[in-house]
Amino acid sequence: MSKSCCNHQHAAPIKAVSKAASGQSEHHHDSHCCDNTTPVSCCSTQTPHEHTSRDGNESPGDEEPPRGGCHDQACCSASLSPAHEHEHEHEHDMPPADPLVAPVQGNSRHSWQVLGMDCPSCARKIETAVCRVSGVQQARVLFATEKLVVDLAPGLSPDPVTAAVLAAGFQLKGESADKQAAGRKQASQQPLQGNLFGNLLGKYWQPLSLAGLMLVAALLPKELGQPLFTLATLWGLWPISRKAWALTKSGSPFAIETLMTVAAVGALFLGETAEAAMVLLLFMLGEHLEAYAAGRARAGVTALMALVPEKALRICATAEGEVREEVGADELRPGDIIEIAPGARLPADARLLDELGAFDESALTGESIPVERRQGDKVPAGSLAADRVLRLEVVSEPGNNAIDRILHLIEEAESQRAPIERFIGRFSRWYTPAMMLVALLVVLVPPLAFGQSWDEWIYRGLALLLIGCPCALVISTPAAVTSALAAATRQGALIKGGAALERLAHIDTVAFDKTGTLTLGKPQLTELVSLNGQPETELLALAAAIEQGSHHPLARAVVANATEQGLTLAEARDLRALPGMGVEGRINGELWQLLAPSRVAALNMEQQTRIASLEQQGKTVVVLCQSSGDQALPVALLALRDQIRPEAAAALQELNRLGLNSIMLTGDNPRAAEAIATELGMGWRAGLLPENKVEEIAKLASTRKVAMIGDGINDAPAMKRASIGIAMGGGTDVALETADAALTHNQLGGIAAMIRLSRAALANIHQNIALALGLKAIFLVTSLLGITGLWIAVLADTGATALVTANALRLLRKR
Repeated sequence: MSKSCCNHQHAAPIKAVSKAASGQSEHHHDSHCCDNTTPVSCCSTQTPHEHTSRDGNESPGDEEPPRGGCHDQACCSASLSPAHEHEHEHEHDMPPADPLVAPVQGNSRHSWQVLGMDCPSCARKIETAVCRVSGVQQARVLFATEKLVVDLAPGLSPDPVTAAVLAAGFQLKGESADKQAAGRKQASQQPLQGNLFGNLLGKYWQPLSLAGLMLVAALLPKELGQPLFTLATLWGLWPISRKAWALTKSGSPFAIETLMTVAAVGALFLGETAEAAMVLLLFMLGEHLEAYAAGRARAGVTALMALVPEKALRICATAEGEVREEVGADELRPGDIIEIAPGARLPADARLLDELGAFDESALTGESIPVERRQGDKVPAGSLAADRVLRLEVVSEPGNNAIDRILHLIEEAESQRAPIERFIGRFSRWYTPAMMLVALLVVLVPPLAFGQSWDEWIYRGLALLLIGCPCALVISTPAAVTSALAAATRQGALIKGGAALERLAHIDTVAFDKTGTLTLGKPQLTELVSLNGQPETELLALAAAIEQGSHHPLARAVVANATEQGLTLAEARDLRALPGMGVEGRINGELWQLLAPSRVAALNMEQQTRIASLEQQGKTVVVLCQSSGDQALPVALLALRDQIRPEAAAALQELNRLGLNSIMLTGDNPRAAEAIATELGMGWRAGLLPENKVEEIAKLASTRKVAMIGDGINDAPAMKRASIGIAMGGGTDVALETADAALTHNQLGGIAAMIRLSRAALANIHQNIALALGLKAIFLVTSLLGITGLWIAVLADTGATALVTANALRLLRKR
């Protein structure tokens, strides 16, 4: 039986950066212009015009081939006063490609899931081992998603890479393209398998067996207990020393395992067998504590991987009617029709085909109330159907749905470490060898120079060696950063790494784009004024005929209003963009134009006063003109206004309570900008081209730390110039790729929440560093004075790691 929908050919994968990748410019129906010296012009000799929407509702599959031209009155002539925003998308505005996006041409990329990592330092050990393999061009371990990504020179086998990782003491699991499968498997294994005793024995058999031997040795007489303590030490030392040797061979000779091995062997040499065994037991418990903390921090990522179901119900059209078949989620392609039952999750990004549907999107946005979607709305993968059986059309390629993009951002975030974290990483590289040298001097100098007891100073040197272990210090920053990023993700905010988190904590000024950020990006036609006595419905039909087919929000508003009134639209021919002016077209042989007020010379004083009055109400005005010879005669004024986001005023008040200043940067006309800014109680700058926004950000950044909030690639230059760029999740997918942070729930209130979380994270990092260094300083002195011994030293190190980890995990509960 032929199944037409299952065998059709599909287009090439659609990238998340669909608009930017096409090199297509985004043009707005503006009334302001840029001069002819502007580096990139939106003028074109191509014919019909097209506006590209910024409202974020278009899916990758919605985009039509560019038809050239622009319906933009802000392009390439002398500077005029703007009527509303004008912004461009240009390829050169995009940031450099992340090294994770694609390997260098000719290289081959391989990836695996890494098993056995307890903390971020494990990731660096693996990277060190892999980078020593001949032919490895780049190696990256992504701790949050437990993934190793390696670029190899052409023609080389990945076998040496896997061998190097195994030699370093870690395990790999296949080429891990199927991240979701791994996440689902891990999530499904969360409940205890079998009984509690068997589970504990399987996971903690080493420390449990060591503790058992030590308990028996402690209960026996000294002459019998001493050999048993020695046996317990050797039993615990065997796996640790093997790991230390493996790490030394792979390029990490100063790992904590090396320090533990030296300390335990030294204690055996001094006859302190009970203390040596205690040191190893405490170390093992500390390792399991770190693994637990890492698992808690990665729990959000694991749950995210499990959101996309393995199977989907696809509807196929055949000669005999519709056929339902169960297929793998990775077999779905754009255009496929799927059906999901109540309580089921969406396997891909899709467009709703039914009239209405309610979806629980809390896993992605943090919003607990189900969201009602209408026919044609895009619904992200991982959303839960709330109330009925629904049909949807797939719009995302495999590996490029909303969940995949978030996972990619989480992976990308790990490569952008906070400055303080990078400093501690560099510090720890020479700190450990330096402490080993100091410990050696403590062992040698007093006996050789002052005739002190060798046993006593060897013992103190070994204690100092354990005190000098940098574990707590190294984990202090990444533990807090990982917890903060996980908490932010759960609340519908994506922050791209520790560097962005740290910059966000220092912000004192927030600059906002207007359209699609402070406003909904969905303007409405509020008023149509006839200037020649012609019926308003006829004039609206003429204006809508010129705007048909455009994707620009203002054009859509005009067409939507005409459609709501049931007007019949004539066919407009010879549609043409007028650079720096507007658009024109012929209807029934007559030339009609939609122009910015500043481009219409025939406006009388009364009409200009009416336009000024409308603009003072925060409205954008365009003039419908009938061409008569060389003159455009105004026949109607169309006033449109974008709606301010309902939560905008409360969000700005919250920022003000945090001590932050807010300013709106817009290309809109000054009167409209002032009306909206006054209503929201914020500063404003109007009539700005994208390059002018960059200049304004630069001025602010000379004395302040500025965050720029926008909704797409057209805000990228200003975002990149600011200390940090934040994208509204309702914008294009490009917003998520270009900004340093993004709000997936598209609510402005999330900005204050992000800043509060970042400040809490920075305070947490400072607390952790103080704890780690403070405890070390105290026990360093007591160890040198002989007050504390080996097991207290390792307890201090393990205790510091535990305190630092527990303190960092508090951020997971941050609301």
